Amino acid sequence: MKNKMKFLSVIMVLMLVLLPTQSVAAKGPGDGPVIFGGTYTLESGDSLDDSVVVFGGVVMIEVDSEVKGDVVVVGGSLTVNGQVNGDVVLIGGATLLGEESLIKGTLSVIGATLNREEGSQVNGEIIHTAPGILSDETRIPEIPGIPFFDQSPLVVHRNPLWAVAGVIGRSVAMGLLAMLVALLLAEPMRRVGEAAASQPAIAGGLGFLTIALAPFVVVVLMITILLIPVGLLAILVLMVALLYGWIALGLEVGERFTKMINQEWPLPLSAAFGTWLLTVIAASIALIPCIGWLVPFVIGTLALGGVIMSRFGSQSVLPPVAEVVDPTPLPPVDGE
Repeated sequence: MKNKMKFLSVIMVLMLVLLPTQSVAAKGPGDGPVIFGGTYTLESGDSLDDSVVVFGGVVMIEVDSEVKGDVVVVGGSLTVNGQVNGDVVLIGGATLLGEESLIKGTLSVIGATLNREEGSQVNGEIIHTAPGILSDETRIPEIPGIPFFDQSPLVVHRNPLWAVAGVIGRSVAMGLLAMLVALLLAEPMRRVGEAAASQPAIAGGLGFLTIALAPFVVVVLMITILLIPVGLLAILVLMVALLYGWIALGLEVGERFTKMINQEWPLPLSAAFGTWLLTVIAASIALIPCIGWLVPFVIGTLALGGVIMSRFGSQSVLPPVAEVVDPTPLPPVDGE
């Protein structure tokens, strides 16, 4: 019972830390906001040069505001009273186009409700499927490329100080979170790290397949409006698993570092240092154009694979250590 309570406590902490952190980490010059379970409002008179992505939240585009990129909302609500120069995609939920709204690109509403006031304008194609209904002629649109999710996730920052500040902030936050998780789930974390480190090929393969198939599964769930909560839960579980696996790999890095320097650190300190070091290296390499995304992606697949192999650290993938039996015969007993 104690282990279950510890696990639930860690999940709640991960949710509280992860949800606000992801949206902030995705913001920055030359980088559109990505928000999980929150609200994004573009105030009247403001302009957004990039795209906005919201999972399970609310997007408000007010009058006289302008989004120069795309707007993607999964499992939430969207209200447009301003102008969107790119495409608009809503998967599950509801959207309202006000009388002063203008969408210059394609409007795609999949498994959601669409309400348009008189005077609203859509210059591009309108693709609208009724909630939970797909006909043979239904064409699911391709979600527009978002800087945070592009296959080549290169983000060009106008000010390099933002990039440095982002790396420092993320690494410190991850180190503190790793210390907290290590205090509650030390052994499960160690099992996840051992699974990924001992069998990297299997862990990487499982992680890659999960990341590749997860978007399709989530989209299928979102199309059926009754399964939207399940889709949102799947997204949340995937994010928690990635974060948990990353921290577990950080613990593995920290423990190997302490062995290398012949020192013994408390486990939370090893987890904090290893996670900090792993995050700094991955985030710094991610700034390299074209190929910088590869290292964080590989680490992410290993982390996710380790979580899957060990079932969130509930079981070990390593064979038990055989007990060494002393071959020395026992002395004879008196009277024998």
